[in-house]
Amino acid sequence: MKQHGVRTFRSTEHLPRADQLAWKIADVACDPVAVETDVAEMIGNRIIDNAAVAAASLARRPVISARSQAEAHPSKPGATVFGLSRSYRVSPEWAAWANGVAVRELDFHDTFLAADYSHPGDNIPPLLAVAQHCGRSGADLVRGLATAYEIQVDLVKGICLHEHKIDHIAHLGPSAAAGIGALLGLPTEIIYQAVQQALHVTTTTRQSRKGEISSWKAYAPAFAGKMAVEAVDRAMRGEGAPSPAYEGEDGFIAWLLGGPQAEYVVPLPERGELKRAILDTYTKQHSAEYQSQALIDLARRLGPRIGDLSKIDSIVIHTSHHTHNVIGTGANDPQKMDPNASRETLDHSIMYIFAVALEDGSWHHERSYAPQRATRASTVALWHKISTVEDPEWTRRYHSHDPELKAFGGRVVVTRNDGSEISDTIALADAHPLGARPFRRADYVEKFRTLADRVIARPEQDRFLAAAERLTLLPAGELGDLSFAVAPELLESANAHGIFDWPNPGQRKSEPWRFQGASRP
Repeated sequence: MKQHGVRTFRSTEHLPRADQLAWKIADVACDPVAVETDVAEMIGNRIIDNAAVAAASLARRPVISARSQAEAHPSKPGATVFGLSRSYRVSPEWAAWANGVAVRELDFHDTFLAADYSHPGDNIPPLLAVAQHCGRSGADLVRGLATAYEIQVDLVKGICLHEHKIDHIAHLGPSAAAGIGALLGLPTEIIYQAVQQALHVTTTTRQSRKGEISSWKAYAPAFAGKMAVEAVDRAMRGEGAPSPAYEGEDGFIAWLLGGPQAEYVVPLPERGELKRAILDTYTKQHSAEYQSQALIDLARRLGPRIGDLSKIDSIVIHTSHHTHNVIGTGANDPQKMDPNASRETLDHSIMYIFAVALEDGSWHHERSYAPQRATRASTVALWHKISTVEDPEWTRRYHSHDPELKAFGGRVVVTRNDGSEISDTIALADAHPLGARPFRRADYVEKFRTLADRVIARPEQDRFLAAAERLTLLPAGELGDLSFAVAPELLESANAHGIFDWPNPGQRKSEPWRFQGASRP
């Protein structure tokens, strides 16, 4: 990997295109290196993983709304939408939107954490939609996804967004644009313009993951994917973008990140170097924020040792700066302690998550967030005894570049009413590649079968999995097989209309502008 310094340049300074980060990203996307077998297999795993979590979210209101928006934009050849017949096609940017929301709604797919954080699987919906619409092959899709994962992981390693309260989708727009460019075999100039356009329009604040977290948390990555599709389309028509988007005097670094004096170092593959970044990423066994994965596993282990949970006086989780400040008490969000908080907020409260995992000895993507579960008196009492503190050693391990040291767990100290203590430590989730039980293809298939149960008919499950197994061999025009259909009665219709499907007055189900609040199970 080559380390690229990135800083602000004054307008009076000359910065050649070849020295701009967006050009270097585009150059990586254009490099036609082979995709190794283990990388291709992991891409197949993540396609299965995305479909699994999408199946489990099909009946949730944000997903229904996004799907109804997509249905208002039919297109030929078009792209598939999860749940609908594979013969029904919509415009690719709207398929990316609907499928992106379905994948992201439950916060249950893959993750990568470094200087910033990300869910690289969010690249799959826009790339798959474009590949379907443009009649590309499975090998083309794999090449594009290897690129998208590489670019997103490299940006996340080099540029911290959250310290400046910028949402992580600012790395997703450029990675998806680069991946689409690689998928389609576009020239460097077009990808360069698309990457800059995607960055420019997907830079948003982290308020989407703060306070009363709304359904926009699921929509935000889908928005970035949709914008990436549109950015590439626009660049293919010969249109340019704000440039240089990263280094400009009034650009991304100067005003939204560290300022004119800041310098970032982004690693990117050398010419001819293989794109293997997907192997550094990891999926979730539990439907919750990634920093809670290891702690859920630890809670399940600790429960039997503690015994009577009512005898607990306090629980302190010693963990990293990120875990403490984003999902812990360091966030200073009262909503994280509120039994009536939205699902999105509860899944960003390690205090709630740890309490439920202790009581139940398990975690479930629906039952663990149910309103009756969150308001249970014993849970609320235990929940409010839990706090987090930052431990510099865990922060150091969180940011370590050494995979043997990098960790996302913590040390938990349980103090009983009699003053006695029980403590335990966990560094990595069991499902992590270096964890106790790393996820393999069979685990991804089991996750899919579990989440698709009573949603996707068994023959349709078998057909989808067979297509995923043949990913690199799927010929041009057959990528529609990487979607799935469900019985129409399982697909609820949106109970409100919007602009795209504005009904006749006599057919109006409800006022389309009626606010429906935060998403709950």
